Amino acid sequence: MEDRCQSVGSISEAERENLILEHIPLLRHIVGRVSVDLPSSVDRDDLYGIGMVGLISAADSWDPTRGLKFSTYAYTRVRGAMLDELRKSDFLPRGRREKVRNLERAVSELEQATGEPPSPEAIAKHLGVNLDELDEVLASSKSALEASLDEGPNIQLGQLLSDPKSSAPEDRLEHQELVRAMASAVAELPEQEKSVITLYYAEELLLREISELLNVTESRVSQIHTRALYRLNVALSPLTGGAEV
Repeated sequence: MEDRCQSVGSISEAERENLILEHIPLLRHIVGRVSVDLPSSVDRDDLYGIGMVGLISAADSWDPTRGLKFSTYAYTRVRGAMLDELRKSDFLPRGRREKVRNLERAVSELEQATGEPPSPEAIAKHLGVNLDELDEVLASSKSALEASLDEGPNIQLGQLLSDPKSSAPEDRLEHQELVRAMASAVAELPEQEKSVITLYYAEELLLREISELLNVTESRVSQIHTRALYRLNVALSPLTGGAEV
């Protein structure tokens, strides 16, 4: 009889199964993050199944001797599997895709006119919409750009909707300068956006938990979070090199 703990790669079968079971909460978290801005036509259960395949694949290919935590390795594999599937399904309806492209054009036109990234208020005025309507388009743009679903994704807008920490410089002094600038930029955010950013990054709460605290929907929290990221990236663009004209 074969040993049930026979090694899979550099870990045993039992360790592999434990890794998968222990990281199902991470899988659920990623499903929540990826699906919150998607239309109702995208089934969360389908994303969960696709993510589970990614989690199993991560457990099969992870090598602990390389020094990378499994949660970090699995996050990339699981999220990547979901985004790959979204690329295939092209989830954005035609009307919403057109709004995303209008947003991209507005950001580009306003920045060329003023020499700096436009504020959400300036974009909304340019498009003839209110901030709530703009938030929906920003959230759609973030989802589409992350999944690289649009033909020739707008790099400029993608930078303005990304997590500012992802472009943190390696140099220690530059990193400290960025941290200080980020703290100052967060302090200048409108109160609701500041609350979401603080709860999400400092308190490490899930969007669902933040929605319960603020008494708004999870989708609305995601939209507020996206708008706050945009403002932070505008403020930090001189340091991160993003959104250059």
